[in-house]
Amino acid sequence: MHTPDRERLPMADFHNGGCLCGDIRYKVTAKPLRVTICHCTFCQRFTASAFLVEPIFRREDVVFAGVAPKTYDHRSDESHKRVTLNFCGKCATTLYLDFERFPGIVGVCAGTFDDPNWFDRGPGVCRHIFARSAQEGIVLPAGLEIYNEHVSQLDGTANKPIVLTHARTVTRQE
Repeated sequence: MHTPDRERLPMADFHNGGCLCGDIRYKVTAKPLRVTICHCTFCQRFTASAFLVEPIFRREDVVFAGVAPKTYDHRSDESHKRVTLNFCGKCATTLYLDFERFPGIVGVCAGTFDDPNWFDRGPGVCRHIFARSAQEGIVLPAGLEIYNEHVSQLDGTANKPIVLTHARTVTRQE
């Protein structure tokens, strides 16, 4: 399936990225379908950070060059479906994830773009998921869809988002 022309980027607007050592490079040929900011404990662990910023693309809209990535398969704690980390075997940069649950898409690790700020993170495009696992001190923004778990249940039923009118800082009560 190809992206409609209106969603395709003009050639001059392709966006490139790659790993730290440069052995793997990529370019995207379309805008992200959406942007997910994931606060699940798996994303916290593999990014060694508080969350993953993950623009989602159709698989055919991301073109890789260089050496083939190494992979690590993980079973999701929630869905028990496979999530594959694709990373450079030399410098260990994780470039993207692919999902058994969503076979036609890839989630690119935003920090691997040469310009990680090129894509929109606004309402209608960006959403926060697994907010129940968000680390203390993280600010959940106003105006974006926020899900305590995933956007949808395993059977495809949509979960209901919350949309804050004011930003909220995550606190943990003991």
